Amino acid sequence: MNQKQTVAFHTLGCKLNFSETSTLSRLMEKEGFEKKDFDEVADVYVINTCSVTDNADKECRQIVRRIQRKAPESFVIITGCYAQLKPKEIAGIPGVDLVLGAAEKFNIAEHIGNLTKTNDPAKICSCDISEVSGFNASFSQNDRTRTFLKVQDGCDYNCSFCTIPMARGKSRSDSIANVIMNAEKLAADGVKEIVLTGVNLGDFGKGPDGDKQHQENFTDLVKALDEVKGIERYRISSIEPNLITNELIEWVANSDQFMPHFHIPLQSGSDNILGLMRRRYKRALYAEKVALIKQLMPHAAIGVDVIVGFPGETDEDFKETFDFIHSLDVSYLHVFTYSERDNTKALEIKPVVPVSVRNERNKTLRNLSYMKLQYFTQHHSGTNRPVLFEAFNKEGMMEGYTDNYIRISTPYRAEWANQIVDWNL
Repeated sequence: MNQKQTVAFHTLGCKLNFSETSTLSRLMEKEGFEKKDFDEVADVYVINTCSVTDNADKECRQIVRRIQRKAPESFVIITGCYAQLKPKEIAGIPGVDLVLGAAEKFNIAEHIGNLTKTNDPAKICSCDISEVSGFNASFSQNDRTRTFLKVQDGCDYNCSFCTIPMARGKSRSDSIANVIMNAEKLAADGVKEIVLTGVNLGDFGKGPDGDKQHQENFTDLVKALDEVKGIERYRISSIEPNLITNELIEWVANSDQFMPHFHIPLQSGSDNILGLMRRRYKRALYAEKVALIKQLMPHAAIGVDVIVGFPGETDEDFKETFDFIHSLDVSYLHVFTYSERDNTKALEIKPVVPVSVRNERNKTLRNLSYMKLQYFTQHHSGTNRPVLFEAFNKEGMMEGYTDNYIRISTPYRAEWANQIVDWNL
């Protein structure tokens, strides 16, 4: 294995996975591996998986088959949520050599050093998720414009549709002191924007060993980050409506560094379905949070996660969801079609919504999202907003985002790369 010197990574899923993949890549480079693009031939391929939907599982299998055709002698390592949830299933995929669960992910270099190519089923290095503790800080560092900084992991909620607690374990966090240290390092590297990521970000503050009591809290973290010199922008990736406090909203409204941009999962606009989902709020609370944000920051962008086709969702329930979202002053939606996941309580809920109905409801809400985004963008036409442009030259064009998350595309200008430019929309 010592002669294997190149490694390529592929990430499926969320921003949290991207931050962890970037950290795994840096760990491997420290061990002497040269990083390759995933479409190149490499000695080792690492796939960091998601398992939120069945499509993520299927995509993982398809990627392994592509590697087998391209580089049959290369090592294939699977880690991430799918690897923790179904290690034996993955081990049975032809071409997979090693499966790393949640507790072993960051020991990847050690495991690779002991790996040999055989025709036997893949080696599994995993444990029961209840044994997973500790916190591994991670951040993406693909370019200096924006980085995803992981500050929290795991979840103590038990939503009936979700496998994340089974895949990532108990809610646990980094300390504010360590987060500040990482933010200062990123600032020294020229990073302009940090996106705070976690599984249940608003639950920040529980100790790294999964202590049930909060040692610190998310609002205190936000206040501390506001003092870091050199980082010009922060974004909060996603935060539960029951955990986004009025104090936090008010702080962001008065901060120059925290952007007027929130992503708040709703999942359903029907209180009946929210109950079946085991969500910890009702839609009235969600409406209150949106109203306060818009009262203090009329220009703020608000993104919404919503699931369609959940078991028991009637036509009337879906209409409630559509009408509720239509009434909210939000900017865009991330629409997910419900997908059955093993070992979740949702499997016990009847009746099951036909897949064709789920897909139709998804299309309806995606159309609503398009209308919401068009309205939000047009509403700001003629106003000036600061845009942080990315360094990538995409066929002569460059892109950037306003403070309130409106995407701007313009002919490439090198002097604007990784710079904030005042822009008339």
